[in-house]
Amino acid sequence: MYAKTIQVRKRGTITLPVTIREKYHLEEGDPITLVDLGEGVFLSPKRSLLPKLAQEIERLREKHGVSTEELIAGVAEQRAKYGTDVE
Repeated sequence: MYAKTIQVRKRGTITLPVTIREKYHLEEGDPITLVDLGEGVFLSPKRSLLPKLAQEIERLREKHGVSTEELIAGVAEQRAKYGTDVE
C-alpha cells in the first residue's frame, strides 16, 4: 500500500505523485472519479463502480429503514470483528 500526504492548492487543485500517475497510466485530462464517503473521499483513476454501489447501498438502506448512523455503526462493528478497524 502506498500513502503520501498531498496538499490542496489554489482553486482546489491537487497534484498526484508521479509514481501514481505512472502506475495508472494517467495523463493530463484523464478522468478521475471522486466519491464522497461521508467520512472521507475515494479517488479512482478509472470510471468506478463505487457510485453505483453507493446508490444500491442507499436504496437498500432506505428500503429496510436503516438510518445512516446505524449503517455506519454496523460497518464499525464489522471492522472491529474482523480486525480491519482503520484510524
